[in-house]
Amino acid sequence: MGLVKPKKFLGQHFLKDLSIAKDIADTVDVCPDLPILEVGPGMGVLTQFIMQKNRPVKVVELDYESVAYLRENFPALEDNIIEDDFLKLNLEKLFDGKPFVLTGNYPYNISSQIFFKMLDYKDLIPCCTGMIQKEVAERIAAGPGSKTYGILSILIQAWYKVEYLFTVHEHVFNPPPKVKSAVIRMTRNETTELGCNEKLFKLIVKTTFNQRRKTLRNSISSILDKENPLSADLIFNKRPEQLSVSEFIEL
Repeated sequence: MGLVKPKKFLGQHFLKDLSIAKDIADTVDVCPDLPILEVGPGMGVLTQFIMQKNRPVKVVELDYESVAYLRENFPALEDNIIEDDFLKLNLEKLFDGKPFVLTGNYPYNISSQIFFKMLDYKDLIPCCTGMIQKEVAERIAAGPGSKTYGILSILIQAWYKVEYLFTVHEHVFNPPPKVKSAVIRMTRNETTELGCNEKLFKLIVKTTFNQRRKTLRNSISSILDKENPLSADLIFNKRPEQLSVSEFIEL
């Protein structure tokens, strides 16, 4: 079959620069020997280099035309092409419950949702790499005091070391996106337990950043126990973007 036409409703922007594809594939080397799951392989420009890693590889692709292209051009992948929506998959079943590396040139319209799903399976995913919109990558890597620091930054950095690796310009895609892209790598840190109620931690982070102009005293006073020894602390006079990940955990 011929080349696959990118579909706007799927957020498809096919990478056409082979050197960049190889550089992205090489980001998985930080977690050697683990099997690899690629999300949104399209026509396999990244897949071809991932398969050279000599590890078990599975790909998840929703677009039926891309699936047909992959089956025709990557026969070695035949039994490892999953035609489905990544966001609906039970990731525990993919590699018999064993850890794996997550990578891809992620569909831009669901990149944040992909990383929230990664957090749900963080014990199975010690390493996640790939390409996303530059602005999303900056949000994930941002630190306290930055305008881009927010919910995604904190929830991911609580569990992962984040590296913003390099920027990718629009002209290397078909069709060119309207924004720049970036390649990032997230590697699990040594945290196994936050030492706090994880649901409350997520609630505090989301509540404060949904009211980011308010001080913590005004945004979460109804959430925290009034007997909390921190309730009179000066930290409550701060806005959420001024707090580190560890300070949010302490709350």
